[in-house]
Amino acid sequence: MTLAATTVDTLCINTLRTLAMDAVQKANSGHPGTPMGLAPVGYTLWSRFLRYHPEHPDWPNRDRFVLSVGHASMLLYSLLHLAGVVEIDAQGQRTGQPAISLDDIKQFRQAESKTPGHPEYRMTTGVETTTGPLGQGCANSVGMAMAERWLAERFNRDGQVLFDYNVYTLCGDGDMMEGISSEAASMAGHLKLDNLCWIYDNNTISIEGHTELAFSEDVIKRFQAYGWHTLHVTDANDLQALSTALETFQANIGAPTLIVVDSVIGYGSPHKHNTAAAHGEPLGDEEIRLTKAAYGWPQDSSFLVPDEARTVLRDALHARAEPLYQQWNQTLANLEPHLADELRRMRAGEMPEQWQADLPSFAADAKGVASRAAGGEVLNAFAQQIPWLIGGSADLSPSTKTNLTFDGAGRFSADDYSGRNLHFGIREHAMGAIANGMALSYLRPYTSTFLVFSDYMKPPIRLAAIMELPVVFVFTHDSIGVGEDGPTHQPIEHLTQLRATPGLLTLRPGDANETLELWKVALAQTHRPSCVVLSRQPLPTLDRTKYAAPAGAAKGAYVLAGADKPEVILIGTGSEVSLAVAAYEQLTNEGVAAQVVSMPSWELFEEQDQAYRDSVLPPAVKARVVVEQAGPLGWDRYVGQTGAKVVMNSFGASAPLAKLQEKFGFTVEHVVKQAKVQIQHNSTE
Repeated sequence: MTLAATTVDTLCINTLRTLAMDAVQKANSGHPGTPMGLAPVGYTLWSRFLRYHPEHPDWPNRDRFVLSVGHASMLLYSLLHLAGVVEIDAQGQRTGQPAISLDDIKQFRQAESKTPGHPEYRMTTGVETTTGPLGQGCANSVGMAMAERWLAERFNRDGQVLFDYNVYTLCGDGDMMEGISSEAASMAGHLKLDNLCWIYDNNTISIEGHTELAFSEDVIKRFQAYGWHTLHVTDANDLQALSTALETFQANIGAPTLIVVDSVIGYGSPHKHNTAAAHGEPLGDEEIRLTKAAYGWPQDSSFLVPDEARTVLRDALHARAEPLYQQWNQTLANLEPHLADELRRMRAGEMPEQWQADLPSFAADAKGVASRAAGGEVLNAFAQQIPWLIGGSADLSPSTKTNLTFDGAGRFSADDYSGRNLHFGIREHAMGAIANGMALSYLRPYTSTFLVFSDYMKPPIRLAAIMELPVVFVFTHDSIGVGEDGPTHQPIEHLTQLRATPGLLTLRPGDANETLELWKVALAQTHRPSCVVLSRQPLPTLDRTKYAAPAGAAKGAYVLAGADKPEVILIGTGSEVSLAVAAYEQLTNEGVAAQVVSMPSWELFEEQDQAYRDSVLPPAVKARVVVEQAGPLGWDRYVGQTGAKVVMNSFGASAPLAKLQEKFGFTVEHVVKQAKVQIQHNSTE
């Protein structure tokens, strides 16, 4: 095999291009065109600018590289391979193996490989976040940049810098069209995140054809309006122009940077370049031969990595990062012990030793308190013990009660990055993805909005579950208890949607003390997100001298009170627990052997052993009634096909809560009636 005489830069770039082409062809699946067009951009960034240590890819002060155009995953895998990045295992230890070997590239898109179709965090060392749904990586990168600013304020001292990394994001036409990117860009500009650089691959091709079919706006003007610094590179193959643009970003102060790069999708392919055919399907053997010929590459080669290309990226990255890495470790060694311990715990996902100190308690109170209000009190107590617990709301904190109000909490802003109250504006979608980016950067973020608006946050919630990120999503106004605001603001199907998401905890406490217990559960998570679902209306605080202790909530369900051998079991969640209790009391007064179960979390309950689950829901007791102001889907598993479901089977209505409860059957009388029907039905079987 002979290669045409060329510069080492071109050799490396063509290695990236041909690896992408060959991997997609072997898999008979994938997206070759964008890696072919963007290879010069990736190479220039990694070889000349990225501060990244290939032997220490978990270095906290590394620059972050986010491939928001996740379908171009072969570009990232090829870069990781040529850079010689070392694998880090699940325990944080270097294995001595490459993060991506050539065999891994040959297994692109195959079962159990480290090279899935889209980059997957935790699966592949060097992948900073799971990307694929367009726009998510863009918003993640804003969270990473925000986290760097907060970490710098927390840990840097005069002359002692632990955090000053940059975040680089490759994004495409699809990212620019998605609303989440606009939300995130607007927020980044408002916060003046000058450590953030988006590189926009302006190849003007989408799956359906040229982007002019649906996209004609001036992106540069849009970003200028957001407060970004904008640059334009008219040829992706012009390494000097790319370098100048990246140098300009690094010197820029007071604004994030957008670099628009005009590229040719499928660059070098004689028949498919600059067409939709190069986007999401293999080029074909003959077209690959012709393309390699155009590169001066051996036409019959496959997965060729020339010796001259094997060390260029690795050596460049190592030379740039090694002295900075050594200096960073020395700075860490000189850090005040309490801050060093704090950073260690953040990286390990551990809580401070005293994280559960000075927590509130809630006395029995028939009038009670809304669980959103109790949740706010509990959150503030935890936040005073966990300095890296940081978050906010999509413009609803006065309603969600999630403001941190203690001295020193502060407000995160362009003027003060040390604040812990985040103001996301009315940007729920970006809020969720930004929180994911912060969780990927050692912080413990929380977000809050109304439960009905979880619709706007489904993609980042799902991705948090896929990535096993311990983000806490707080959702208040959780039922028809919203009242007069009406059906547009009354969630019905939303609990079902959250419960259907694998790896996600849905926690719906029944009173103030359960709220405390379930916040403990949420914050104790290290590898999964939680949704804490809270009421707008006051909930009675149960008398725990009369009913079981709230610690049972941590098991997902527990028996609050009742006969040892009940005739009927009443199951309630959230605001309906007190209704189930009231019905239980009436049944008991009438001589009916009843039992009441609080079930704040299906997921936690399913994790208990069979003996415990049977003790809460004895299989012999067939008469069961569930009470929840939400849709019925899924409750059959606990009450059976014939069990009674006092639930919502329609959207709500605009009226005072008492009227809605009567209209939809959430009354003591109706629950008691259903319990008796169940008893009668099962006694005749």
